[in-house]
Amino acid sequence: MKKWVLMTAGAALLAGGTLFAMQTGGNESSAEMARSAGAGEDAAASPAAMAARRAIAEDPLAPKHEPAGYDVTIISYADYQCPFCRKVHPELERLAREDGKVRIVYRDWPIFGTASKEAARAAVASQWQGKHATFNDALMTTQGKLNSAKIRAAAAKAGLDWEQLQRDLETRSGDIDAVIGRTASQAAQMGLQGTPALLIGPYMVPGAIDHAGLVKSVALARKFNKEHPGAQPKES
Repeated sequence: MKKWVLMTAGAALLAGGTLFAMQTGGNESSAEMARSAGAGEDAAASPAAMAARRAIAEDPLAPKHEPAGYDVTIISYADYQCPFCRKVHPELERLAREDGKVRIVYRDWPIFGTASKEAARAAVASQWQGKHATFNDALMTTQGKLNSAKIRAAAAKAGLDWEQLQRDLETRSGDIDAVIGRTASQAAQMGLQGTPALLIGPYMVPGAIDHAGLVKSVALARKFNKEHPGAQPKES
C-alpha cells in the first residue's frame, strides 16, 4: 500500500531548494525517511533556495490572493482546462476561507492548447480591473472544453468590462506573455510533468490533493517557516 509522505528529499528546485510531497511505495524505513527529510529541510532553508522561492512568489504580474497577516504561501501552477485543476480549485477556495492566513499566488501554465492560453492571458489581464478572483472562479467552474465564447461568458459572469479587458490584453501584451513565459520556465526547472502542481512553502505537491492533504501541507509549511526565519516573504 502506498503511503502519503509529506517530507521527502526530491529533485531540486533552483539549486536544491525544495522538499517534495509525493506518493511513495513505502519501502524506506522510518530512519531512512527521517534522514532524507532532514537533508531536504537543510537544502530548502538555504539562502539560495529561499531567494528562489521568493522570486517566484513575488512576481509583480502574478495574480494573488493576499490576506493581511498571511504566514504561508501557496504557489499554484494550473491550466483552466485541466480537470484535476478544476477539482483542486474548490479545495483551495475553501482553504483560503477557513484558514485566513494563506496567500495564494496564481501561476498560469497553459499546456492544454490555444484556448488554455487565451484563458490564461485573460486571467492575468483581469487583475487590472480587480476581478481576478471572480474571473478565476468563473473559468474554473466552466463546464467542458473552453473556447472564446465560454471565456467571454465567464468574463461576463465575473463582472468584467469586456472592452477594457481587450484593451489591457493589447496594451499589456508583452507583460502578460512574459509572466506566462516565466511560469513555464519555472515548471521546466522543477521538472513538473503537468498540472496541477502546488508549491506550499517549500513543499511541492505534484498533482491533485484533497482538503485534508492541503491542511496537513500548510501545517508543515507553517512549522517550517517558524523554524526557519526568513523562509516566508514579508508582506509588501
